[in-house]
Amino acid sequence: MRISLAPMEGVVDSHMRELLSAVGGIDACVTEFVRVNASTLPEKVYQRFCPELNNQCRTQVGTPVKIQLLGGQPVPMAMNAAKLAGYGARAIDLNFGCPAKTVNNSDGGASLLRDPARVFQIVRAVRQATPGNIPVSAKIRLGFEDRSLYLDNAHAIYEAGASELTVHARSKVDGYKPPAYWDYIARIQAEIPIPVIANGEIWTVADYFRCREQSECENVMIGRGLLACPDLGLQIKAAVAGEDYTPMSWPEVCRLLYQFYLGTKYFYPAKHMGNRVKQWLVYLRQGYPAASALFEVIKRQRSEQDFDKTFQEFFEVVTPLHQSH
Repeated sequence: MRISLAPMEGVVDSHMRELLSAVGGIDACVTEFVRVNASTLPEKVYQRFCPELNNQCRTQVGTPVKIQLLGGQPVPMAMNAAKLAGYGARAIDLNFGCPAKTVNNSDGGASLLRDPARVFQIVRAVRQATPGNIPVSAKIRLGFEDRSLYLDNAHAIYEAGASELTVHARSKVDGYKPPAYWDYIARIQAEIPIPVIANGEIWTVADYFRCREQSECENVMIGRGLLACPDLGLQIKAAVAGEDYTPMSWPEVCRLLYQFYLGTKYFYPAKHMGNRVKQWLVYLRQGYPAASALFEVIKRQRSEQDFDKTFQEFFEVVTPLHQSH
């Protein structure tokens, strides 16, 4: 079975992919979406979204990274896919799942699911423009206003030549509210012969087994669940294999947080110091109660000195972290 790290705009960037893939249990990653309009994007744009292009589209520990495109017009999508192949992409994923209003109002993401014919045209155009050795996959939700077209969209993607389909088991209107309708994925899997990956509402090992039972998919994609519990992939794989596993402790997670801070702090203006750590803590609060206390302390901090002092006072991990670098 395979576990993929879900793309999350503004959250799962190359820094997060690097860190979580190094923890282990993740078999593939997908970049944040690259928005395609009418023109062909320059290589530097793709390098910004996917610096892993310089490492054969793999993280430093060797986890493959797909590059995700988002757009509503077949020709520009195909042109950019062809360029991407030349830039070194090893796999391309197409976004038909983003529920954000700004994306949907700009002819992208889940809004395209209202017209399976358009979904077919986009996937077919990209598939035809991309060398055959580069997989083209897609990610969908179960629909836009409702779930009535979920099978039509799945068939459109398969018939257009996609090699794999990930299904977020909710419609755009469902948003991220529980539950995830995993049973719909089982119906899709029964209809199309390409691999289907289940996505949505997997926060724990128990959630994985419930999802597997209802979706009939062994392979899953996890986003928020891995942010809340960085070693969830390892926990799931150990449980599937019937092996003992000791989950990461909160001090170990703090080491990851500090490592993440060190790796990201120079990419943002000083006034935004530590914002990525604060963002991650919002997710970690769901898996680790102690994360709330840390968040309350650092949420107004801005300086490097304050961050180092806070980590040292709360968890006494700053010295070993510096030594590890």
